[in-house]
Amino acid sequence: MDDIYRAAVDAAAIFSETDLRGCITYVNQQFCSISGYSREELLGANHRILNSGLHEAEFFLGMWRALAAGKVWKGEICNRAKDGSLYWVDSTMVPLVDPATGKVRKYVSIRFDVTEKRQLLHTLQWRVGHDVLTGLPNRAYLSDLLNQALAFSRREESPLAVCMLDLDGFKAVNDGYGHAVGDLLLVEVARRLKAILRGGDAVARLSGDEFVLILRHVDCSQQLHAALQGVLRALAAPYVIREQSVLLSASIGVTLYPQDDEDADTLVRHADQAMYVAKQRGRNRYHVFDVSQEQELKATHQTVARVRRALRQGELCLYYQPKVNLRSGQVLGFEALLRWQRPGRGLVPPGEFLPLVEQTDLIVEIGEWVIEQALGRLQEWRQQGLPWSLSVNIAARHLQRGDFVERLQLLLSACPQVEPAYLDLEIVESVAIDNLQHVSRCLEACQALGVRFSLDDFGTGYSSLSYLKRLPAQTIKIDKSFVRDILHDQDDLALAGAVIGLARAFGREVIAEGLESVEHGRVLMALGCELAQGYCIARPMPAGEVVAWARDYRQPSQWYDQSVLTAAAPCT
Repeated sequence: MDDIYRAAVDAAAIFSETDLRGCITYVNQQFCSISGYSREELLGANHRILNSGLHEAEFFLGMWRALAAGKVWKGEICNRAKDGSLYWVDSTMVPLVDPATGKVRKYVSIRFDVTEKRQLLHTLQWRVGHDVLTGLPNRAYLSDLLNQALAFSRREESPLAVCMLDLDGFKAVNDGYGHAVGDLLLVEVARRLKAILRGGDAVARLSGDEFVLILRHVDCSQQLHAALQGVLRALAAPYVIREQSVLLSASIGVTLYPQDDEDADTLVRHADQAMYVAKQRGRNRYHVFDVSQEQELKATHQTVARVRRALRQGELCLYYQPKVNLRSGQVLGFEALLRWQRPGRGLVPPGEFLPLVEQTDLIVEIGEWVIEQALGRLQEWRQQGLPWSLSVNIAARHLQRGDFVERLQLLLSACPQVEPAYLDLEIVESVAIDNLQHVSRCLEACQALGVRFSLDDFGTGYSSLSYLKRLPAQTIKIDKSFVRDILHDQDDLALAGAVIGLARAFGREVIAEGLESVEHGRVLMALGCELAQGYCIARPMPAGEVVAWARDYRQPSQWYDQSVLTAAAPCT
């Protein structure tokens, strides 16, 4: 090589020349400086003198194949210096060809020191997956660790515990001693956790004072208990941080694979849910996630989603159960009852889906849909000259909405031909008592619109008598649990009589639900209750059957006879 070019290369790079056998024939000073060998030690030596042992033999075979074929080879190589330290070079090796013969006569190598770059890259990569404060894997790396642990457990059919750990009282430490002490405390917590983990276990820090433990050796509940008690004891031992004595504890939530056979993210979420239960139960303890409860919750979500689709797709419908005057046989009105015409299953009663839906805002949508349908039905009856009232059930969540009255007014205004007094909203007594002030205001506002209210399931609330005067409902419905047994249970007979007397004393209309036989009707009339609904009168029916049923309905002769016998002296 021309001396001028060699001088330029020597100034800029680590340079060497090698003969065809791989023996070094020339090195510059930069080569000697980075390798720690003198020029005399290097000349005549093979490049294997710098072998770090980090590269496989195949790595060098590929390099020499390329060079022997007259190709330039480029790559990063880790070399070992004379003092044993490692350094990385970005190397370009060029075969020099003799123009006269066309054969390779030697190799030249131009290298640049990239050790610092590699170290910086390694540091950056480490920081991507690790928490800088504690040195533990962070949230990003945890996902890989947990997926690896799950894959191992599935392959080996071995159990796995995923634990969410949160320090009790850590905020008080930060507030009382400062964040610097808090950070040192987290470092010590991390050290203790690493010290007590067994082979195959792992710990990661998510954020703040939250840590995740992955425990593999939990073949039985005793092993899990022992491991977690060891964690709790280790973390509850006193800390001395900057001469400050600090005491705290931890709450741990646990979920177990394969009982909880979910993906990594879901397992962490389940452990987090269990951890909050541990905190609520007193802290410094652990709680195991209840998989069966989660399955029930998932089933609830699925049911709610399916009912929401049913509402959108027109699968919900109303059935109508008549209310009659037992003495006269007059049909007074109907109660609208929700049904689900589910494809492939037929008619689904509300008891199979409403209890789940009532805990969500979907019940508000359904409630407004029911009111809208009821008003439309009332409008049809008015056009046919049928002066029936129609009652609908209002769920607690719906009634408790702050805009309930305003929304009801909008629905009423959409059906101006319907007199609001023909719409009867039924609320369960216990709901009214639980939120008496709000319900009372709501009832008064709705009654100002002309709408009627009935108190359903009356007699089942714990304060029915004392609060009746504060609930401005026009009608009291005797709960069917009292009506059902009045023929053979003197207590229920007395209760039914008391409710009827109470309603009459307060000037409220009273109606019995759950009428099952003609004899039930006779007893109720004797007690002074003339209005009723139940299977003895008619089962709930689709809208298309209502008019024909009402036309053909005839009062049972026993009730007719009763009315004749008592006409001169009504029951009091």
